[in-house]
Amino acid sequence: MSIFLDSELSAAERTEDARFRIIPVPLERTVSYGSGTAAGPAAILDASNELERITNGAEPCAQGIFTEAPLDCDGPLPEVMERLAQRTEAAIRAGQVPVTLGGEHSLSFGAVMGVARALGQPLGLVQIDAHADLRIAYQGEKHSHASVMHLLAEEGIRLAQFGVRALCQQEMDERARHGVFFKDAEELVTGSIHAVDLPGDFPKLVYVSFDVDGLDPAQMPATGTPVPGGLGYYQALHLVEHALKGRKCVGLDVVELAPDGNAAWDFTTAQIVYRLMAACTG
Repeated sequence: MSIFLDSELSAAERTEDARFRIIPVPLERTVSYGSGTAAGPAAILDASNELERITNGAEPCAQGIFTEAPLDCDGPLPEVMERLAQRTEAAIRAGQVPVTLGGEHSLSFGAVMGVARALGQPLGLVQIDAHADLRIAYQGEKHSHASVMHLLAEEGIRLAQFGVRALCQQEMDERARHGVFFKDAEELVTGSIHAVDLPGDFPKLVYVSFDVDGLDPAQMPATGTPVPGGLGYYQALHLVEHALKGRKCVGLDVVELAPDGNAAWDFTTAQIVYRLMAACTG
C-alpha cells in the first residue's frame, strides 16, 4: 500500500497516533462526463513522495501522517458513505485531522457527516469548486457528485463556496434557501481576489472540500468536468487560508482528480493536499 509522503517520513512520524489520517477513497460511481476518479487516491499517494517537507513555511509531517488502507467502495452508496463516516468520526474522536483523498465528490457527504457526528457542534464547510453541487438529485441519484452539497446543507452544514462558474436555477434557489455564502469565479478571477471574509456568524469549526476542477483547466485538466475561467493555484489556496483565519480546520478532502498520465497534475493535487494540511496546523 502506498503511504502519503512515504519518502520523507521518519518512523515516529507515521504511527497511528499521528496528527493527520489519510483516508484514500477510490470512489467512481456517479461521474457524469469524464471518468477516472477511482485512480485519483493512488496517483496522489504516489506523487506525494516527490513533495518536500516544508510548504508555505510549515512542516505538517512533523506532527505525523498515518495513511489508512483504501476504503471499500463496493455496495450501495449509502453504505459506502457510512463506512467513510465511521473512519472520519474515529479520527476526530482520537483528536486527529481526517484527510480524505478522492475519488468523486459524492464522498464528501460521508466524510463530513462523520466529522459532524464526532464534534456535535456547528460545522461550516469551505468549498473550492467549479460547480455548486446543490442539485436535489442528478440522473436519478441523490448521492450524486452534483448533489453532495445539497445533502450536507439539508443536514445543517453551513456552506461557503468559492470559484463556482457552472450552476443551474435549482442550485441558485438552493443557495438562497440554505443561506449559502458564495463568491463565484468570474468575480474572483477578473478581480484577482485572493481573500474574502466569511460572515461573522460562520461556524468557527471548518471542514475544507477542495474539488480540483475549481482550478482553471489550464492548471488542472485532469478532472472529469473541466470548466473554463477557473481559479489560479495560489488564488484558490489563499482563499481557503484566509477563510480559516480565526477558525479551526477540523478535516478536509481533495477530490475529482482523474489521472491522465501526466504526472504534473497528480503532483499538483498532492501539493494541494499537503498545503491544506499546513492550514490545519495553525
